[in-house]
Amino acid sequence: MKRFASIVAGLTLIASGAAIAQPAEQYVALPSYRVGPYAAGGSGFYGGIIDYFNLVNLSGGVNGVKISWEECETEYNPSRGVECYERLKTKNGGATLVEPLSTGVAYGVLDRLAIDKIPMTMIGYGRSDAANGKVFPYVFPLITSYWNQAAAMIKYIGDKEGGMNKLKGKKIVHLYHDSAFGKEPLPVLEALSKQYGFELIKIPVTPPGSEQQSQWLQIRQARPDHVILWGWGSMNAVAIKTAQRNGFPREKILGVWWAGSEEDTVPTGDAAKGYSAMTFNTPGNYPVLDEIRKKLYDAGKGNLADPARIGSVYHMRGVSAAILWVEAMRTAQEKFGKGKRVTGEQLRWGLENLNVDEARQKAIGAYGMLPVVKTSCDDHEGSGAVKVQQWDGKKWNAVTPNWIVGDKALTRKLLEESSAAYAAEKKITPACLK
Repeated sequence: MKRFASIVAGLTLIASGAAIAQPAEQYVALPSYRVGPYAAGGSGFYGGIIDYFNLVNLSGGVNGVKISWEECETEYNPSRGVECYERLKTKNGGATLVEPLSTGVAYGVLDRLAIDKIPMTMIGYGRSDAANGKVFPYVFPLITSYWNQAAAMIKYIGDKEGGMNKLKGKKIVHLYHDSAFGKEPLPVLEALSKQYGFELIKIPVTPPGSEQQSQWLQIRQARPDHVILWGWGSMNAVAIKTAQRNGFPREKILGVWWAGSEEDTVPTGDAAKGYSAMTFNTPGNYPVLDEIRKKLYDAGKGNLADPARIGSVYHMRGVSAAILWVEAMRTAQEKFGKGKRVTGEQLRWGLENLNVDEARQKAIGAYGMLPVVKTSCDDHEGSGAVKVQQWDGKKWNAVTPNWIVGDKALTRKLLEESSAAYAAEKKITPACLK
């Protein structure tokens, strides 16, 4: 019933968001998902986005320009996601930003963005080589890409072993969602395996991952030193519970950040205690979240059906995404006209010239919630920093006090090679846009 109520509440707000859209407003397209096996992630993430949009609109918008949006249900299905993109992009004066929160959907619309002149963000997911803005001018894998996350994972595991040189001879399993999402980190993991001499054992899980007994039997037989859980949705809780049944210590499992939410751990009970996962947010409370509680939820205007989810992992990621978008809108207005709606082309420039430093985070009320993000034509990611969090049975706690970064020289080399190959295939002449 709670999930149904969440969907109903979400649909009500979708309708209201669409109803207020005017050409003079800053319109954002949200091909989202609030039903199906990935509903927890979608409802939390897009709920955080809409909460922050509503908070900004309550204060008059971005220098007086209100933000509008419209959602379209994709159910995390790539073909439906592409359909939603096509349906939303020309509405309300034209979309000036899109965020599908799906590697499959992102790949499906990638080649259309420069033609449509609509920037797309991929907050902590998607095609990692899109950080090269000379080849992918309209794509922004903001904060941290899968490649930099994978490099940071191996660094963290190496540090736990006593140094990177201690990885030689170790066994690391990559248990992954058998999709573009799950395969994305393989170039980095394979390169680091070769460099440091650990054995990389790749074990795919057919989505949605509700049955994993055979995979964990393989793991038990391989006796790995560590397991990287690159899962999504219901796959994660199944993995944690199956690991417990097979006697595999949760302390030796390190999840991708999409396997590190309350929705992944609470349903597993004690099985998740001691389990760690990557994150690009620091767990805790922040002034901006208190504002959302006071100004939206106390007034009955919040997007989440359950206010207890405010500040949860998925919700905080959505708020972080919206913060970066709003700051890009402000940045674009500084160049193209303060108090005016910016076009997709102009917002692209704003995303490429972001500088959300510590001072700006403090002004927003989000200091330390996310790493400093500073983008450029060469770097559409803007950070690459991560943290590791651990579940204590009730909540997530950061176990790395400082932001950590893996081998960025390696990821940059791979990024340059991969984006160059893409440019050659698509006959793109790499260049910075003005």
